[in-house]
Amino acid sequence: MNTPPRNKAPPECDGLTVMFDGACPLCRSEISLYQSLRPLEPVHWLDVSQNQAGMSPEEQVRLMARFHVRDKDGRMLSGAAAFVALWLTLPGWRWLGRVGRLPGVTPVLEVMYRGFLHFRPYLQRWARAAAVKHLPADMVADLRSDHAGETGAVAVYKGMLWASRDAKVRELATHHIHTEQQHLESMNALLPPLKQSWLLPLWKVAGFIVGALPALVGSKAVFATVVAIETFVVKHYQQQINKLATRPDDAPLHQLLMECQQDEREHLEEGHLRQLKPQGWAVRLWCQAINAGSHVGVWLAKRI
Repeated sequence: MNTPPRNKAPPECDGLTVMFDGACPLCRSEISLYQSLRPLEPVHWLDVSQNQAGMSPEEQVRLMARFHVRDKDGRMLSGAAAFVALWLTLPGWRWLGRVGRLPGVTPVLEVMYRGFLHFRPYLQRWARAAAVKHLPADMVADLRSDHAGETGAVAVYKGMLWASRDAKVRELATHHIHTEQQHLESMNALLPPLKQSWLLPLWKVAGFIVGALPALVGSKAVFATVVAIETFVVKHYQQQINKLATRPDDAPLHQLLMECQQDEREHLEEGHLRQLKPQGWAVRLWCQAINAGSHVGVWLAKRI
């Protein structure tokens, strides 16, 4: 979340000046909550990570290390005392500020705050690993399924290369795995680790098996498998492309998905060209199983 300060605070102001670290995702989330309220007295929000007040580098580092507020009398408060002062100005939080002012409570809160600061770097890494503010909220689950699918696709072609010595199969798999790896890297760049499917090991194993089994049977089964997989993937991408088609703000994501779909469509056409003979009943059943499994995989990846 990118929360700009609502007011640039002068050296002295008629209310409370809240100094927060806007580079910290945890701090941004908390400050965003406070800013959504209507304070009972003037509050100025100053993102010290942007250094809009012209402070020295040493002072900036000091203010980013702990939470600070400056009251209307110019007194600088930090840590628990700063939180108590801020809570006293916010509707719905004043009771907590009053509790914090009781004898002996602020020191206890200060000990808790120092404990939080010890773990803050680790929590920040976790927060950044789960940040998806750069993505449309209704596309996160779709992109998780795309990431899982591309992970599985790379494994499919690895399975083919492992199981087959057929020159045509190896040529196709070598070419396709390069493209699928590029897609996977694009999805990795979009989707933070903590938002990726927790079932990635399963998708890797399943993909490898789906690639290896037909390769053990022969090239005809391999090409039919490619057609079955890519037919599903092209349709899957099309659903997302349709969703973004009328959203100009999401044009870069829309373009990326169209480029991925075009690559998959080329894989599909190549599979069709290499499929010179009609499919037998066993291959048809195999392709139906792939289609059904792909639907189940998408459903799971969107949720887990």
